[in-house]
Parts: sequence; structure tokens; C-alpha cells
Amino acid sequence: MAVAFAEVRVKKLVKLYGRTRALAGVSLTLPAGAVTVVEGPNGSGKSTLLHCLALLAKPTSGSIAFGTLDGRAHARQVRRHLGVLTHASMLYPDLTGRENLRFYAELHGVPTSRADELCARFEVGRFIDRAVRTYSRGQLQRVALARALVARPSLLLLDEPSTGLDTLGVQRLVEVVRAERDRGAVVVLVTHDDELSRQVADRRVLLRRGRLVFDGEGSVVAEGAAS
Repeated sequence: MAVAFAEVRVKKLVKLYGRTRALAGVSLTLPAGAVTVVEGPNGSGKSTLLHCLALLAKPTSGSIAFGTLDGRAHARQVRRHLGVLTHASMLYPDLTGRENLRFYAELHGVPTSRADELCARFEVGRFIDRAVRTYSRGQLQRVALARALVARPSLLLLDEPSTGLDTLGVQRLVEVVRAERDRGAVVVLVTHDDELSRQVADRRVLLRRGRLVFDGEGSVVAEGAAS
């Protein structure tokens, strides 16, 4: 599947949960062929931003444009081009890992051979034909990462992807993230892992209290200023 859009543009994004302002007017551009790492302390709005980009959360105001496609008006079309890893694996526990990957391949209209390709890429042969509910945290994370790549996404969104991975697993993750960037995808990664960020980041974005306070191509923004 060809990359569907050259950039993602976030404009004055606000997200409220009741009286809590998770995002307070965030604006940024996410280019294709680059890894943008989103950093910030707990509660800064990182996961909320990722969920809005994944169309899993509806912004209170503001907009997200996926190339020429508006996220609200063309949500169904945009979702075909997203790959998402959140804290939830989005895997069916009573199916095997292979069955999960084949199911998602069919869902996205790609050959089920894609599942076998990803099994080899993530070296999950030892456990891929066991039920997902028997997996360790690291095994679950590896198959969840594979699931996120099934449709060769134009926008790959990863929330703490190194969770549960051993040293070799993290190195494989680094290789996969770089490969997706080189393929031309927009890659957005949320992490507290400084070493992972150092290895993959082309640009870094810092959020604090729901506001953008730094981006890797600009300068520090005064914390009290609107984004």
C-alpha cells in the first residue's frame, strides 16, 4: 500500500475531559519520512494527543488534517491508513497470535501472507501459534507491534512501544521504526525511554500541562503562552 499522505497537520487542538484540559491548543506538523518523539511528564497530554491522532478520541475543538483529508469528515478513509499501538494490545486473547494477525490482514483487505511475513520479521515463531492469553508481557508487545504494521500504515502511532521488551526486542523495535520511517511513513512515538528516543528521534516534541513547549525544529515556548 502506498503512503497516503505526506504530512499530518494538527491545528489548535483542545481536548477536555469534564473540567480537565488534557490538550490546550496544540499545533504542530508531523512530516512523512520522519520519527517524531513526543515527550513530557505524566499528565502532560502525550497519550491524549496520540489518541486524537488515532481517531480514538474526538477533539473538543481544533482540527487534524491527514494530507488533504480532514480527520472528522473522512475518518473512515483515514483509519485505513493508520497503525496504532496503545497500552491495550487490541489482540483477541483466545485466538493465537497468527490468527490475530491474519484477522487484521483480512480486515484491512491485505493478503493473509502479510501475517506470516510479520511473524518472521518479529521472530515470534516460538509462541505465535499459542493463544494470546498465555503470552508474557514482552511476547504480547511484539505481536501487538506486528498488528500495528499489518496494513503498511501511512501514519504509525506508538505509545510506549518498548514496554516489556528485552534488549533484543528493543533493538528489533528500533530497526522496525527506522524501516517504517525510510518507507515514508509518518511515525509518532510516545516514550519515557531516553535511549530509545535517542536512537530513533528525527525531531522531538515536548508537552507540559497540555501545551506544546518545545519542538525539535523550533525553540522553547514560554510555558504560560498559548500554543
